[in-house]
Amino acid sequence: MIKKSAYNVAVVGVTGAVGAMFLQILEERTFPINNLIPLASANSVGKKVVFKEKTYQVEELTEDSFKNVDIALFSAGSERSAAFAPCAVKSGAVVIDNSSAFRMDKNVPLVIPEINPLDLPKHNGIIANPNCTTIIMLLPVKPLYDYSKITRIVVSSYQSASGAGAKAMKELIDQAKAFALGEPLVNSVFPHPLLFNLIPHVDSFLENGYTKEEMKMFNETRKILSDDQIAVSATCVRVPVLSSHSEAVTVHSEKKITVDKARQLLSNARGVKLLDSPKERLYPMPINASDQDLAIVGRIREDISDENSLTFWVSGDQLRKGAAVNAVQIAELLIKS
Repeated sequence: MIKKSAYNVAVVGVTGAVGAMFLQILEERTFPINNLIPLASANSVGKKVVFKEKTYQVEELTEDSFKNVDIALFSAGSERSAAFAPCAVKSGAVVIDNSSAFRMDKNVPLVIPEINPLDLPKHNGIIANPNCTTIIMLLPVKPLYDYSKITRIVVSSYQSASGAGAKAMKELIDQAKAFALGEPLVNSVFPHPLLFNLIPHVDSFLENGYTKEEMKMFNETRKILSDDQIAVSATCVRVPVLSSHSEAVTVHSEKKITVDKARQLLSNARGVKLLDSPKERLYPMPINASDQDLAIVGRIREDISDENSLTFWVSGDQLRKGAAVNAVQIAELLIKS
């Protein structure tokens, strides 16, 4: 990419939850934009979005949408990414894709800037943004991994409605309103009502009994850490929280990592905030993880069932660091390199 003072940036899927967050983060971080091109499906054409106090009309995503575009931020789902990202690359843009379409392509780097920025230059026009649960988990795992190689991770996720998009968030809010009025809870986005419930079902089930979401954590962790031996077993659960995911993580390391050492490592880690004082009732929660960009880590303790295992709890904003912030950070690295 030719270095410029400002760049033409297309946001694909701009009317969705992540697309709207892209605009917010680009503005917050004062990304150098010359021209913004907001793109979405035909159903959204003519809708208006606001960026830096200027109103833009949404344009239809087509194969010809990327003329003179330098960077294309995709948040339109795997099918649209697979169909239109190559068109953007052919037009000369670099694509940063938030879907799962290219994550496991050996020719596409899968990047968390705090963890594997050196993979970025390996791109051939497309850079993949990892899954939100993977990002939130690996931010605290990586400094521990660097101290003592981790051989196994067991993780349970507690995923908010925001992970399923704007319609899912609205469905949870509507269910809360319906409950307050004594009306039936209606669900269409999720297979069951989410209010006052837990759904151990995120994405579709596979033949091995895991869901696609759970296998993303397995496969993406191996790729990001460049370690095809690390074992990851995940259980992903949708919870009645509007925004921000949480995860209970247990890591098994080759040598023992004490609680004090873990706290030291995590307190100095990029992208991580330590909040670990149970006696004062201070620990990560979705309510204090939302609207900020760090993975908040606490409840750190030695696993009493295994000498070389450590357990902790982490919360992070799925729409921000789990999606839009990570992608914009990749774009920032891209224009610096």
